[in-house]
Parts: sequence; C-alpha cells; structure tokens
Amino acid sequence: MKKSNPIALLPIGVFLVLYLGLGITFEYIMKIPMGFYNIPIVVAFMAAILVACLQNRKLKFDDKLVLMGQGIGDKNIITMLMIFLAAGAFVGVVGRSSAESVAYFMLSLIPARLSVAVLFVVACFVSTAMGTSVGTITLITPIAVSVSQVSGFSLPLCVGAVMGGAMFGDNLSFISDTTIAACNGQGCAMKDKFRENFYIALPAAIVSLVLILVLSFRVDLAGTIIQEYHLLNILPYVLVLIGGIIGINVFVVLIIGIVSGAVIMLGTGAITPVELITNMGSGVSGMFETSMVAILVAAMCALIREYGGFEALLDLIRKVFRGTKSGQLGMGLLVGAMDIATANNTVAIVMANPIAKAMSEEYGVSSRKTASILDTFSCIFQGVIPYGAQMLVAISAVSEMGFEISAFQIIPNLFYPGMLLLSSLLFIFIIPDKKASVQ
Repeated sequence: MKKSNPIALLPIGVFLVLYLGLGITFEYIMKIPMGFYNIPIVVAFMAAILVACLQNRKLKFDDKLVLMGQGIGDKNIITMLMIFLAAGAFVGVVGRSSAESVAYFMLSLIPARLSVAVLFVVACFVSTAMGTSVGTITLITPIAVSVSQVSGFSLPLCVGAVMGGAMFGDNLSFISDTTIAACNGQGCAMKDKFRENFYIALPAAIVSLVLILVLSFRVDLAGTIIQEYHLLNILPYVLVLIGGIIGINVFVVLIIGIVSGAVIMLGTGAITPVELITNMGSGVSGMFETSMVAILVAAMCALIREYGGFEALLDLIRKVFRGTKSGQLGMGLLVGAMDIATANNTVAIVMANPIAKAMSEEYGVSSRKTASILDTFSCIFQGVIPYGAQMLVAISAVSEMGFEISAFQIIPNLFYPGMLLLSSLLFIFIIPDKKASVQ
C-alpha cells in the first residue's frame, strides 16, 4: 500500500477543469455551437500529465517515465488499443453503404416504431457474446446513425440505445475483461458472478427497453423509410454479428469482417484497391485520438498510483462507509471513483480489487457479490462519463458517418446505466446476501 496523498489527485482535477469545465462553459454558457469540440481532449490530458510530472520531486524524471511506460504497457491497455485499430479498419472497409444497407434491411423486416428497441437488443446480445462494449459500439453505431437518418428518430436516442446495450454485455459477458478482472481479483467462479450479476442486469435492461419503446411511440416518423439496399453489402456485418453471438474472439471477428468487406467491395467494383487501402487508413486514423487518450490516461494513472493518490481515495471510503450494506455501497463508489479517474473500467477494477477484497472480509460479503458489485458499478460510471472510451468511440463513429454529436446530447438518452444503478442499489440494500459466508 502506498502512503495516502490527496495532493496526488491534482492532475485529475486539472483535467476535469480543462475539459469538462471549459467544455461546459463554451457549450452552455457562451453558447458556442459544438463547444466541446473546441477543447482537444488529448491536450487536456497532456496538461494533466505535465502536472503529475511536476509533482513528487523525490523521483527523477527518468523514473517517472519508467512508471508511465509500465502503465501504458499493461495487457488491458494494449488489448484495448488493438481493438480500437482493428475496429477502425473494419469501419473503413465496409464504409457507409454497408451500414445503410443493414439499417434498411432491418427496417424492411420490423415495424419502424421498433427500430431503436431493436438496436438496443442487438447491442445487448452482441456485447454479451463478444465481451467488448467498445467493439460493439464501433460496429453498431453506424447502423444507428442510418436508422436515425431514415426514420426520424433522434440521433442521440439511437446512439444512446446502442451504448446502453453495449454496457449490458460489458458487465455480464463471460469473456469481458471486467468480468475476468473482478472474478480473478475476488477469487470467485465466473458462473457464480454471472448468476449474481444476471438478476441486477436483466431488470435494468427490461426497464430500459420499456422506456425506449415509450419514447419510440411518441415520435412522428418521417414518412416512408423503406429504401433500396444491397444484401451482399450486409454480409460483413452479418458475419461479425454471428461471430460475436457464438463467442468468437473479438479480434478474429473483426478480421473476418475486414476480409469479407474487402472481398465484397473489390468484387462488386464498388471501390478500387487503392481506395480500399486509403479507406482502411482513414478508419484507423479515426481511432488515433481515442487510442491516444487511452495511452495518456494509463500514463497519468501510473504516476497518481505511485504518488499515493488512489490510496487517498481508499482512505476516504474506509472512513465514510461502515456496516455491511454501507460497505457494499462503498465498494461500488470506490470502483466508480477509480473509473472516473482512469476512464477505464477494467483498470478501475484492477486498482480497486485489493481493498475491495479486504472490505469484503471485514464486512462479511461473499466474493461473488463483491465481484458483481465491482463489475456493475464500474460499468455504470464507464457508460456515462463523457471522456470514456465508449463515449469517444460512439462520437467518432458518428463523425465518420458525416454527422456531429456531443457527449452531453447522448447522456440524457443513456437509460441503461441509470436503471442499472437503481437495480444495483436495490440489490445491495433490499436483497440479502444469503451465502455471504461462502467465499
């Protein structure tokens, strides 16, 4: 355990002031259109890292570089970066026409009123099968954009439905990094954690679906939405969705999508080989900012952790939360605070695991319930923070389709994280942990 040092959290404060503070000021006080786009998130994180580097004079700058390198080199960070780049290449290959064909095909099979609900359900299934919310959002958001454009549903509602469904699987999937991190850290079987989690996530998903349906029936649809589509263009998405549902590794799924998309695009003469390579490069380039944010966050958090900043958060939680039920809420807020600080729910769980383990033993909470709480609360916070990978990927995917949207337009339409929070609180304070002694 590092010595508690609240001052070590200063870089996080600097980032929040620069990014959120200036963004809110520009967008809502100064009324600058798309004000948040005037605040480069990478520059804000660079400023925060500079502050972190200026702290703790006992460490040489070279030692700080070593610490940052170790943080960036974490397996979860590398995996995330690879998913970003592979997903970007897939989007670049299949292009806008494939996404539109998927949307039109969906709309030709189901009542238009159910379009947004279908987006949510599909995102739930795909993310549960693939174990990645980021991959799911990248794959399905272009479809959501097309559904919005041809149906009349608001773009934030469609994107919010996809993000909510993606967080459902991120929280529940057997192969999700968050599940693996929580179960390994608490020493419980994944099937036990799944059962515990299922009774939290399912009610939240059902209520979210009902809310989406209620809003859907209040929208005036923009005339006919049946348009021409090409079934062959849908094949890459179908292969990716099937691969995700049957549980194929996310990298393999994305490679299948890239190869099939390339073959179809070239075979039908839709694009030339040069254009294909250029589009792949553009898709990957569209993920550069998101990837850089993940790198900078990992570097900053490595320094904050070394300085004792996260220990200061833990000390505060120990003092405030006492008793079994309060302790469980403390665990949830602990991992939530870590997630706000790191913008990475897997990293947040890894950081919170040791103290949560100690708290579970102190409060008599079962390991499976502790793992469930950590995973659930990390996904609640990760699903709504405006600078999280999920939000950034969604905004980037919308931008790639030629439209603009801000995080604060999407957040009011994120029904699932809110319902998951309510369900989790009921889970903690109403439903007893009958097998708390079983670790």
